[in-house]
Amino acid sequence: MGDPVTLFISETFTSIQGEGLLTGVPSVFLRTSGCNLRCRWCDTPYTSWEATGTHQTVADLVAIVEASPARHVVITGGEPMLQKGIEPLCAALTDLGYHITIETAGTIFRPLAADLLSISPKLSDSTPAAPAGLAARHEKNRISQPILRQLIAHADHQLKFVASSAADIAEIAALVEDLGVAAERVLLMPEGRTVEEIDAHLPLLIPACTARGWRLCDRLHLRLFGNTPGT
Repeated sequence: MGDPVTLFISETFTSIQGEGLLTGVPSVFLRTSGCNLRCRWCDTPYTSWEATGTHQTVADLVAIVEASPARHVVITGGEPMLQKGIEPLCAALTDLGYHITIETAGTIFRPLAADLLSISPKLSDSTPAAPAGLAARHEKNRISQPILRQLIAHADHQLKFVASSAADIAEIAALVEDLGVAAERVLLMPEGRTVEEIDAHLPLLIPACTARGWRLCDRLHLRLFGNTPGT
């Protein structure tokens, strides 16, 4: 027999879901490390720009989940779809009756078991200014409409966008129209790593949501805990 399948994990913790349709739900977070993008505003650089973590088996992670009272599991990153072990992990958690949310940028498709795909397509404003090689790779990979369509067709979903400008909103509107996503499944989230930064962008997002039937997505975990790992 070969070595057991592992996932590269940055951190695991139980907290309150801070974003999306399930905001406020107690959840076990399994944060994978490693990402194929390099967003300029990344709020978890320890899983992307300088990925750190440990390799943990599916059995290790299932044990962590079972030790928590929460019945919702959020597999996030980084980009969890990079992890070859994510499919057996999701299968094991599904067999145990857990609700699974996958947080993904929508650039990779895997036919895994999930109750909610939380898809966060990256807008052109996410591309970093430097280094040039990373910026070019990010720009090339950040949007794949064929993969987004696969993900949307595969499971219940939400499309969650980070926005901070009128140009961002116009870009979101064009992509949502192309994909044919229902308005109530589109969530606008203010860019920022602090409460002050997200509050500064909220006035722009509110009329955009009310005019189009999109949802406003606050960042509850920042209000509760700040931009702190393990929350």
